[in-house]
Amino acid sequence: MIRLEAVRGDITTASVDAIVNAANTALAPGGGVCGAIFAAAGPGLREACAALGGCATGDAKATPGFGLPARWIIHAVGPVWHGGHVGEPAALASAYARCLAVADGLGARSVAFPAISTGIYGYPRDAATDVAVDTVRAADTEVELVRFVCFDPPTLAAYERRLA
Repeated sequence: MIRLEAVRGDITTASVDAIVNAANTALAPGGGVCGAIFAAAGPGLREACAALGGCATGDAKATPGFGLPARWIIHAVGPVWHGGHVGEPAALASAYARCLAVADGLGARSVAFPAISTGIYGYPRDAATDVAVDTVRAADTEVELVRFVCFDPPTLAAYERRLA
């Protein structure tokens, strides 16, 4: 059975097999968690992402972890929030599910997730937390540990409430 936990911290220092990057469709360096991951991983990440040719919303692709403690980075593209009526919940659920499928393909048994789409993409934190936890709990995966790494206290509180 999959173990879920929420912690406050910096995902770039997570001691897991794979971390998830809240990526954009170009898999280009961005702001927020994406920018932090690119900065911490080093210059090889930009080249590896460019070679993947982008990624669709709701999908995920992997690269090596380069300078990170994690062996792999799984780049997931969540939806931009447009009010919740143009498929955002399904696209967000797909992003989480695809991350776990990619992790299974890599043989990763521990994965750290950020709060995908809740930054500049504007997805409401509580709604995104519900989708994340429900999707991961329902997944048929070989991943044994999912750690939700929260950047700030309100996000951590949302995950702690949902996991309780």
